[in-house]
Amino acid sequence: MADVLRVRREAGRLDVVLNRPQVHNALNPELLAALGNAFGDAAAQPDVRYVVVSGEGPSFCAGADLEWMRQAASASFEENCEDAARVFRMLEAVAHCPKPVVARVHGAALGGGVGLVAACDLAVAAPDATFGLTEVRLGLVPAMILPFLLRRVNPAGLAWAILTGSRFPATRALELGLVHAVSDQPDRVVSEWGEAFLAAGPHALAEAKRLLRTLPQLSWEQAREEAVRTIATARVGPEGQEGMRAFLERRKPSWSGP
Repeated sequence: MADVLRVRREAGRLDVVLNRPQVHNALNPELLAALGNAFGDAAAQPDVRYVVVSGEGPSFCAGADLEWMRQAASASFEENCEDAARVFRMLEAVAHCPKPVVARVHGAALGGGVGLVAACDLAVAAPDATFGLTEVRLGLVPAMILPFLLRRVNPAGLAWAILTGSRFPATRALELGLVHAVSDQPDRVVSEWGEAFLAAGPHALAEAKRLLRTLPQLSWEQAREEAVRTIATARVGPEGQEGMRAFLERRKPSWSGP
C-alpha cells in the first residue's frame, strides 16, 4: 500500500494520501484497492474519529490512469464492467465510511478525482484547484461517479459541468456545492472541522451520516418512522445518555478528550 497510498494516524485523525505524484495521482486498480482497504480499516478502528483524503505532488487526482484506459480500450464488455465496478466499490467505501471524511483538494481534480471529492462528506479546496468532468470529450460518460455527484452538486450546475466537459476553478466548485470551502489555508480549515468532529459523539456522527444517505430514498412515512426510531435509540443509548448528562452537568462528554 505504501507505494501508491500513504496512511498516517494521529490524535483521532487518519490521513490517507494518494501517492502517485508522477502521474498526478491517477487512479489505477492498485490505488483503488489500497483506498478501499484503507477505508475498510478506518471504519473498523474506534480510535479513528475522522479521515482526511489528500494527494501528494502537484495534483489531488487527475482521474483514470492513461495505461489503465489504454487497456480498457481493448478489453471486453465483461472486463470493462469489472473495472467500472472497482471504481464504484472504492467510492462506496469512502461514502459509507461511518467516520466523517474530508477531501483536501489542490491542483487538478478530474473525472474520477471529482468523484472521490463527491464521495467525501466535506471538501476544502485551495485557490489553485481546478476541476473537470471531461469524459464526454473522450466519448465516455461519468457514469460511475454520477450517483455520488448527484447527492452533492445542484442538478443544473451538474448538467453544465458534464455536458460541456469544461474545467472550472475552485470558486465555481464552491458555487456548485462540490466543495464546502475555498481557502489559501486549507489545512487550517481541515483542522477546524476536525475539532468539530472530535467534539461530537462518534456514534452520533455515524448515525447522522447514515440518515443523510438513506432518508432521501424513503417515502415520507418510512422517513418519519426511521427518524423516530433513530432519535429514541440515541436517547436511551450509552453515548446519548453520557452526552445529555455532560450537558446538564456542564462538563465535556467522555469522547471529547482532555
